Order: sequence, then structure tokens, then C-alpha cells
Amino acid sequence: MAEKGILNVKSLKEQVYEYLQDQLAKGELRPGSSINMDETSQRLGVSRTPLRDALLQLEMEGFVSILPRRGVVVNQLTLKDIKNYYEIIGALESIALLANFDRVKETQIQKMHTLNTEMKQAIEKDDFNLYYQINLQFHNIFLDLCKNKNLVQIVKTLKKRLYDFPRQEGFVKQWEQASIHEHLELVKLIEEGKKERAANYIRDVHWSYLVQEKFLKKYYKHATIAPEEKD
Repeated sequence: MAEKGILNVKSLKEQVYEYLQDQLAKGELRPGSSINMDETSQRLGVSRTPLRDALLQLEMEGFVSILPRRGVVVNQLTLKDIKNYYEIIGALESIALLANFDRVKETQIQKMHTLNTEMKQAIEKDDFNLYYQINLQFHNIFLDLCKNKNLVQIVKTLKKRLYDFPRQEGFVKQWEQASIHEHLELVKLIEEGKKERAANYIRDVHWSYLVQEKFLKKYYKHATIAPEEKD
């Protein structure tokens, strides 16, 4: 790659993939822009093969589209994408909690309470980036108990697609406050041993597009409308 010492023991494909993810997260590769394969491979000092493999992975994950005669395009995030991702994350987190409910012990419950308090403090300071990182930790409390690593990987990839590529500017404080309240309700259901209700709450409230729609449209104000949604 251009800078000395960037390459390491990871495969070239992994390194190129991480480089492109970083460029997407920083907004260096903007939605709707094209990725020039020749220029990128020269900049990184690699052949087109690891670059192509990395782009194929990014395409599978929904970050880019490889189009005949048009090259590689960074995908726009549409309202339909957001709705679909919320539906998938809600279903998978619900399954993860349901399947591993008995593994959530008092230690995990207290940690969730602590993290929720820290989220509240972050929002009071208008520190959305800190809130976001703690929010991920909160959900990872029960996701990390899940033995289905493919499920967990899908959830984490979709969250990156929603929140990191690139990170939206600003935040909707009312939404974050509502989310903290939802976390309290979820932990309460877990403490009371209400497995099905807790799993349903994750899916039907916390990750419900319909429930969260008014906040989502404020936060994703630049999200596009898919062509099929215009009819």
C-alpha cells in the first residue's frame, strides 16, 4: 500500500477489505460514487485480484454494487434498505435472546443497567459517538452469549451498514432518549424471566421500523427512495 508498514500478516484481500471499509466509514467513498479499480489497486500496490475479492465481499454485504460496464458503485442507503435491515436485525436479535435467555445471568443484567446509565449520561452531554459505542456494547451483552456466530456476524454487518458508512451527522436526541427507555423495559422483562415477551419486545418495538419510523426519517434525512417505492 502507499504508506509504509500498512501491510501485515492478514491476507491481501482482508487488508484491502479493511481499507475500503475505512474509506467508506470516513466518507472518503461517498454513496453514489464510483470506485476505480485500476486507480485503487495502484494506490494500494496490489493486483486486481485481492481488490476484486474484497469488493465482492462488500457487494455481498450490501455496501457496493458491481455493475456491468459501469464498474463499482457505492450503494445509496434507501428507506427500503433501512426498513429491511431493521426487520432482519430485530428478528435475529430476538432469536439470539430467546435461544440464550437462560445464559443471561445477574452479572449480565447489572452490566446492561450500567451501560444504559452510561448511555443516558452520554446523551446528556450530547456525545452521540460515545452513546453509539455504548449502545453496541449493550446489545452485545446477549449477542456475545449466542453460539450462532453467523447470526451475530450478520447483525453486526447490518449495523455497520446502518450507522457507519458513512456515519450520519448529528443525532436525534428524542430518539436516543426513547431508546434508553426501551432498554430499561427490555432489562425489566429479562429480570422478570419473561423470555417470550423480552424477545418479542426486541423485534416488535425496539427494532420495529413502524415504531421507530418518525425518528428514522429525521436521522436518515438524506436516505433515498427506492424506484419501486415511488409507484
